[in-house]
Amino acid sequence: MIKSALFFLAIIMTVNLNLHAGQDSKETAKINWVTIEEMQQLAAENPKKIFVDIYTDWCGWCKRMDANTFSHPQIAEYINENYYAVKLNAEQDEPIVFRGQEYVNENPGQRRSSHNFARALLQGRMSYPSVAFFDEELNLITAIPGYREPKQFEPVLVFFSEDHYLTNPNLDEFIKNFEGSIK
Repeated sequence: MIKSALFFLAIIMTVNLNLHAGQDSKETAKINWVTIEEMQQLAAENPKKIFVDIYTDWCGWCKRMDANTFSHPQIAEYINENYYAVKLNAEQDEPIVFRGQEYVNENPGQRRSSHNFARALLQGRMSYPSVAFFDEELNLITAIPGYREPKQFEPVLVFFSEDHYLTNPNLDEFIKNFEGSIK
């Protein structure tokens, strides 16, 4: 009887420790999101590529990308090491100053009214979620629309952070030949 109770207690403790360990790894898998203003200041002090997540509050795929892709430990760690990460609500009302130019939402408060900065990044092709990549001098490299799982997103991050886009601008070819660490 005592052996059974001890065995049962050991199982409960093991399960509890495993659950707690899973929470710890999930909690450490957070991207260090900064504002556009903070990013510009950080980039001036310590140049680094910039990654911008362009989302809306109503976008289900945006929420899924947050939950599945951006919370993946390897993705979060890679972004934190190689990029300044910015979240941009494409329908926000607040003005944005980027590289000395002010961008506004011309119809603040109206349903699905996109911000001019989001329009500029996406070249008027409003699709959510989208991600935009900038070089160290804050020049837009490109914006890529669509949801991607962690395994699909890893080569995209590497393609831009390691400057592969400069020698071979074909992202699809790079992805096809990429051997990542996320399974």
